[in-house]
Amino acid sequence: MVALTERTEKRLTIQTVEIAEHTTAIRSLDWDRDRFDIEFGLQNGTTYNSFLIRGEQIALVDTSHEKFRQLYFDTLTGLINPQEIDYLIISHTEPDHSGLVKDLLQMAPEITVVASKVAIQFLENLVHQPFKQKIVKNGDRLNIGNGHEFEFVIAPNLHWPDTIFSFDHKTQTLYTCDAFGMHYCSDSTFDEDLKTIEADFRYYYDCLMGPNARSVLSAMKRMGELPSIKMIATGHGPLLHHNVAELTGRYRTWSQTQTKAETTVGIFYVSEYGYSDRLAQAIGNGISKTGVAVEIVDLGAEVDLQELRELVNRCTGLVVGLPPASSAASIQAALSTVLGSAKEKQAIGVFETGGGDDEPIDPLLSKFRNLGLTEVFPAIRIKQTPTENTYKQCEEAGTDLGQWVTRDRSIKAMKSLGADLDKALGRLSGGLYIITAKKGDVSSAMLASWVSQASFKPLGFSIAVAKDRAIESLMQVGDCFVLNVLEEGNYQTLMKHFLKRFAPGADRFEGVRTQAAENGTPILTDALAYVECEVVSRMDCGDHWAVYSTVYAGRVSKAEALTAVHHRKVGNHY
Repeated sequence: MVALTERTEKRLTIQTVEIAEHTTAIRSLDWDRDRFDIEFGLQNGTTYNSFLIRGEQIALVDTSHEKFRQLYFDTLTGLINPQEIDYLIISHTEPDHSGLVKDLLQMAPEITVVASKVAIQFLENLVHQPFKQKIVKNGDRLNIGNGHEFEFVIAPNLHWPDTIFSFDHKTQTLYTCDAFGMHYCSDSTFDEDLKTIEADFRYYYDCLMGPNARSVLSAMKRMGELPSIKMIATGHGPLLHHNVAELTGRYRTWSQTQTKAETTVGIFYVSEYGYSDRLAQAIGNGISKTGVAVEIVDLGAEVDLQELRELVNRCTGLVVGLPPASSAASIQAALSTVLGSAKEKQAIGVFETGGGDDEPIDPLLSKFRNLGLTEVFPAIRIKQTPTENTYKQCEEAGTDLGQWVTRDRSIKAMKSLGADLDKALGRLSGGLYIITAKKGDVSSAMLASWVSQASFKPLGFSIAVAKDRAIESLMQVGDCFVLNVLEEGNYQTLMKHFLKRFAPGADRFEGVRTQAAENGTPILTDALAYVECEVVSRMDCGDHWAVYSTVYAGRVSKAEALTAVHHRKVGNHY
């Protein structure tokens, strides 16, 4: 069955499919969503998947995004009277999956909510009314009859701190929510066309799961204790049925590669406090851009202090999200362990979490400095609800830290190329350009020289963007930007301005004359020419993305002037 909104321009649809015995998938298809958070551009929309399982009792796994409220409940009530549902299994409480929990419990207050301890705590703050609850731990089971017995797997940080997987022994289906999913919207319920979806599958892993690679491997180890898994029912995108072994194998390989990285940064925070989850994730994403492994630890969970000491000892950098001043003794003990295990020459970064009762930031920083640690980015202080700019600041802070801890490796790589080859590569010249981009309230810019026209029909060009550039997050497929062409003999001022290192979150355009393009992106008034562009595709080229874009507007300010040309001496660094 497919239901469609009246305002079809939004393209929100519902698909219901029988995926296994007594098991119905309710897939909310969000065809035109183009972004998840600031750093996650979407090319193919997304889905929010929910599942109805009928035994002698009835269980619902997850709900949907609140934008689907009317469509979802029209569909659900067409399948069953919500008051007949006995259990609501919450894989995790991220709003795109739990956005309709409060509504459902108002319709059917006798439902028992099944979730991890942390998820129940989150839901109590979300629902604001008493509800029946069942807290489950790893290995716990729930039998709803007719052979449908769920076994639960604790999988924290994938990519939410309260995540659980649920395995139905009758159908051998594992419900994993975000893990093994992808932001890919199509009418295909399953993964039969691997070639079509594999790029989105990898991109999703890199953005959401890569920063938690060690947690991925821990969850997969627990999965290995289950009987054979025939299907993985994900929370986003097509369900895995035809390529379960292949795609889970890729997760394992990618995660093992991440955890074997020679440099690791630990991020320590309290998941249930303030805005710490998203702030920590944004910092982790920034660090991951530099090829550094990230390990995220929730100090509010049950933490083995010896394992925590060992992690801090092997980390090259540490990031601490301040817990509440009135936090429990176990959290204070964990924080003291981080402090007591820190060592000279490690990098340190600290961020407030915005809960209103944060530990004072300066005394903690002073303790780290006195131990000989280097503060790599200015402390991130949260005085109000975080905005897109706040999360972008966190991402840029993470990237700065990642670049700092890999500086010796970068220098070694620059010296590794043969001198003759290095000099020969350096003779490849290019123009000088400034790329400017804006998405919502976030804007950025970078100096570029690796730019080349790539097509006539349509008019298009390619540009190489380093993966650790701040602007990279604003140049996802579908994003718009401006290519500003610098003028020969009149480019030094702009080049020097955009060559300098900006602090995380700093305004790149302060002191620079600009005007707004049709898409709102800043045009540099002193540029020779500009063209307005839209990203069509991206290709992975090692430490850079090759970004292909089409052009739809442009103008030259001086018809006779020439483009500034950049000549390098060497070919293995800027």
